[in-house]
Amino acid sequence: MEEDFRALVVDKKKEFSVSIKTLSLEDLPEDDITIEVAYSSVNYKDGLASIPNGKIVKNYPFIPGIDLAGTVVSSNNNQFKKGDKVIATSYDIGVSHFGGFSEYARIKADWIVPLPSNLTLKESMAYGTAGFTAALSVDQIQKYNILPSSGDILVTGATGGVGSTAIAMLSKLGYNVVASTGKKSEYNYLKNLGASEIISREEVNPEKVKPLEKQRWSAAIDTVGGETLGSILSSIKYGGVIAACGNTSGINFSTTVLPFILRSINLLGIDSVNCPMSVRKSLWSRMSQELKPESLLSNIGEEVTLEELPEALTNILKGGTRGRTIVSLKTP
Repeated sequence: MEEDFRALVVDKKKEFSVSIKTLSLEDLPEDDITIEVAYSSVNYKDGLASIPNGKIVKNYPFIPGIDLAGTVVSSNNNQFKKGDKVIATSYDIGVSHFGGFSEYARIKADWIVPLPSNLTLKESMAYGTAGFTAALSVDQIQKYNILPSSGDILVTGATGGVGSTAIAMLSKLGYNVVASTGKKSEYNYLKNLGASEIISREEVNPEKVKPLEKQRWSAAIDTVGGETLGSILSSIKYGGVIAACGNTSGINFSTTVLPFILRSINLLGIDSVNCPMSVRKSLWSRMSQELKPESLLSNIGEEVTLEELPEALTNILKGGTRGRTIVSLKTP
């Protein structure tokens, strides 16, 4: 195990800075498990952590990165041993606890999932928090007996990390997926993921929306939030489901009680941060097998180095990315 390693560090001494620094193991928190990180990934929350007023990081200097996957190099907990391949996402990682944009990380054993046998470390970070959120959404929809025969499923914010992985998962399960995006240049990308139809943002959220519109979707995975969510509610079929898992368009929306009391609509909140470990392990197992799309690395995942990471963080805040950005922490 190397005593010195590289990490992306954000700091706020005199001026805000984002830079790659050399640290030692003594700089890491004193927790149960030390991991040699092979891969991390880029999430919107990581982008916010890389800017001065992102309201994610409270104490500086800090290592962002809410996802990581790697190999245990030392353990003070009998749940894990040296050599174990592991995944860690969510909880306080990359928010109030040093995260995954680092060649080494030290975290609590209770935050760690063993890497499923059918998944590589790189594939796990092509998923990351975004893919796990998509899997949670799909899992919840299925619990409400929404079958492929029930009708179209809408996915908003389709080119993002959650949207891309959700489309690929649903398509593999045999669902007819309608993808909503504002990026006409990405239609072929969405078709390759398995979208049966692609529609514009404006079609999902027109200027005027009635309390009850024509019943159109059996279910929806909404990564956008805001008034888009209110619009979707009015078009869900009787007994349908919306998995609400994002707020890129804002946190407020308008609706009435009518979709709920006249169409028995179910609005489900999806939280990947504090999801119970039993559910987490079960879902990662599903993600390694029946939910795993062939396009996970070929289409959805794009790899960058630690040196290229700052640009990737800027791009995700500008909405300039598609799918998932995997960060390689392996020494060249």
